[in-house]
Amino acid sequence: MTQDASVATGSQTYLRLLGYARDHWRRMAVAIVCMIGYGVTDATFAALMKPLLDGGFVERTTPNPWLVPLAVLGLFLFRGVTGFLSTYNLEWVGGRVIATLRANLFQKYLDLPSSHYDQTTGGEMISRLTYNIQMVANAASRAVTVLIRDTVTIIALLSLMAWHSWRLTLAFLLIGPILGVLIAWISKRFRRISHGIQESMGRLTHTTEEAIDGQRVVKIYGGQAHERARFATANERTFRLTLKEAATRAASTPVIHFLVAMALAAIMYVASVEGLSQSLSVGEFMSFLTAMLLLFQPLRALSDLNATIQKGIAAGESVFSLLDSPSEPDTGTQTFEGQLSIIEFDNIGFSYPNSTRSAIDKAHFEMRAGQTVALVGRSGSGKTTLAHLLARLYEPTSGAVRIDGTDIREYSLQSLRAQIAYVGQDVKLFNDTVAANIAYARDVSSAEIEAAAAAANADAFIAELDQGYDTWVGDDGVLLSGGQRQRIAIARALLKRAPLLILDEATSALDTESEHLVQAGLETLMRSCTTLVIAHRLSTIERADHIVVLDRGQVVEQGTHAELLAQHGYYARLHQAP
Repeated sequence: MTQDASVATGSQTYLRLLGYARDHWRRMAVAIVCMIGYGVTDATFAALMKPLLDGGFVERTTPNPWLVPLAVLGLFLFRGVTGFLSTYNLEWVGGRVIATLRANLFQKYLDLPSSHYDQTTGGEMISRLTYNIQMVANAASRAVTVLIRDTVTIIALLSLMAWHSWRLTLAFLLIGPILGVLIAWISKRFRRISHGIQESMGRLTHTTEEAIDGQRVVKIYGGQAHERARFATANERTFRLTLKEAATRAASTPVIHFLVAMALAAIMYVASVEGLSQSLSVGEFMSFLTAMLLLFQPLRALSDLNATIQKGIAAGESVFSLLDSPSEPDTGTQTFEGQLSIIEFDNIGFSYPNSTRSAIDKAHFEMRAGQTVALVGRSGSGKTTLAHLLARLYEPTSGAVRIDGTDIREYSLQSLRAQIAYVGQDVKLFNDTVAANIAYARDVSSAEIEAAAAAANADAFIAELDQGYDTWVGDDGVLLSGGQRQRIAIARALLKRAPLLILDEATSALDTESEHLVQAGLETLMRSCTTLVIAHRLSTIERADHIVVLDRGQVVEQGTHAELLAQHGYYARLHQAP
């Protein structure tokens, strides 16, 4: 039962792979016609052996001895043209399949829910986009070349052999069932090993990515040996699996050839029997023998092809499982225009996948238009999670976030997030110019970019850069200081002019002087926004209109700064702590 399901799954996956190639059916049709033409050239060449030997050497009755050599030249010219056209068109189709699959997979990455990123490493995702899709494309396009061309060649050669002697051909075909059993076993082994290689490549990529991203920590803490050991483990596993694949391929080809050689030896023996040898002319026997010898190459290609197809199926299962996974839920039909009176966190409950405890438990508080509401608490109390729920990066497991009584899940994601600006604790800058990072995903003028930078007090340091706003910031802004990156992120939020603002430790990377400069810009922005502020340093949120105190996902206190201090409770203890 399991075996049948596996076969069905493999065939369905491969048909789905070929579906991407079918989208380019015109080029596929040209390639297939050319492959069929190419495939019959071997049989035609073998057939020419009969008139060449019987008429030219045995009977010497050929009236025009130049006909056969000329036919050979024409045959190989035809073979070259059809081979070029089939290869070129299949490569074109393969390239388009890769581009389409990568575009689809990248789009899926953009649409996946945040919970997926919590459970999957970046290395695994990059490996799928590069290594796995390359294997898929090979199976969907290049493998088709061998599959069609060599299958046609085998059929043509077998037909010629049967034309000359069906008895000898039948003897040759007796090895077919043995080859079928052998190839079926090899298929299962290839697919199993290929799955392992793909997983191992994901770990290898992830280990490399972590070492590169954390190179400063690695150097300062002397972690080179540790990282080498981690990489060596992943690298060795990949090597061993690749070696298993190579050993399987290397062993399968000579075994198949040996079986064919056994048939060849048997046929040569049978053909030497007097009765049979008298029924075949020299030319017919050599034509038969040539056709049989020419079968070696397509049989070898088909046996090697099996490895490519099985790797493609294994990779396809990995890619398609992700493409078929659910995207962010976006069932909202209403459009949020950014006008609001009140935001209500109504008895919110939330648990992260595979977690045994609730990150948020029955949290309830309100934000009124124009207010600044601060979330306060120790690390892990649920502050950032609540901010993520407002932006619908996660969905609550109970309760709801409502804007003027409407559950935010009834708004489309695009319209909701279009009204939210965000500055997080971990600033993300892209390897682009300063101006492009400030204007990210927005079509704005240089004057607007410069105004936003000035409001964030970033214009002074930008002016000192070699190329000003056209300076490239490096991978993740590595060429800028932490405070400079933070101010660019704040300028990006200022430029969006969104009515809802989320500040998650937005000034955490700034020194005292920079913090005062940025705080002035933020206060200007916050006067026109409804702001949710998350901060560990309580001094930064004392002027908030409302403070919500969290502990282990629960709201334990709320009120103004003065009111909370007067209660002498949890907030007061936090405020007094050094």
